[in-house]
Amino acid sequence: MQLSYRSKVVLTGFLILIIGMMLIMLSESFVRLRQWIKHGGVIEDILAIESSSGLRIPMPNKVQGAIRINSIGFRSPELVNPKPYSVVRLAFLGESTTFCSEVSSNEATWPHLVWEKLQAIKPSVKFDFINAAVPGYSVNSSLRNLQYRVKPLQPDIIVIYHGNNDLSLDTRALAIEQDIYQGSDKEQSWLSKHSKLWFLVEKNLKIKQVQKEVSHKAKLDFDSKQLSRSFKQRLKKLVRESQEAANLVAIATFSYKIRREQTREGQVKAANSALYYMPYMSIEGLLDGYEEYNRVIREIARETDVLLIEGETDIPGNDTYFVDSIHFTDAGSKLMAKRISDALLNSNDFKRIIQSKK
Repeated sequence: MQLSYRSKVVLTGFLILIIGMMLIMLSESFVRLRQWIKHGGVIEDILAIESSSGLRIPMPNKVQGAIRINSIGFRSPELVNPKPYSVVRLAFLGESTTFCSEVSSNEATWPHLVWEKLQAIKPSVKFDFINAAVPGYSVNSSLRNLQYRVKPLQPDIIVIYHGNNDLSLDTRALAIEQDIYQGSDKEQSWLSKHSKLWFLVEKNLKIKQVQKEVSHKAKLDFDSKQLSRSFKQRLKKLVRESQEAANLVAIATFSYKIRREQTREGQVKAANSALYYMPYMSIEGLLDGYEEYNRVIREIARETDVLLIEGETDIPGNDTYFVDSIHFTDAGSKLMAKRISDALLNSNDFKRIIQSKK
């Protein structure tokens, strides 16, 4: 039967549509498979609200890809409780940069590497640790986490690593006040909520858009010291309560990929995820913000007499060490662990704790 020209056009269009839909389905399947192989799913799948604290915490005994959660909801090995007196227990408080979803295994997270190094260098003392960090946590979240979940486990040493999420919270509130930011950076279309492929497309398009706009769109105008006042109050409260819970408290300055010495193109690339979550920020604003919050961290350490861990730029700002603007690769995690473990090993308070356990 001879088809008419119109019928041929309709049939061709139908075949193109079918092929296009098949390609989209294959691409969607590939994206989901790749994400499952790498992470076992999305991080939100392992988090749930704990009734007693009201915090989002990792679900006990959850295994997702390279992430393993212990029976009490931490990304660390099982603990002996009550804690034996002879054990030196470390607790790490922080956000996603301490939880380390991006590294290849629990053993590649920098808290695990710190524990591993301390145990190797001080084999006569038994160490264990709690990675109490949770993606999305701010300083206030860690304070509540300390009060409800960490303090009862009797840590001897607490290491605090915060900065990015509080900078994001504080600048976002100011951006809304200045009417240059109207909504949540996490707003998604219907398609992106149901399609991993479309979510990645939307995210990458948004990143490219904010990277293009970084130089010519109205950006947040702020005084760094005024912006950081609330952060200082929150952080000081967390440090003070940590001091009540542990014999040694250490606070580390925050590492980030973007650097002043980079080319403009390099800075924009390094700021990709930071600009995605803080699209109202300029490159100079991001640098000023990170530097100011690190200044506050140093100031808090002096005022409270806790161990300050310096060296945030000892981790080079390139793709070898950072997955995005702030999260570590395995190589970056190793350098972060070196920062922390070296500082602890050189601390007189740490040495006194070790001596008391022998």
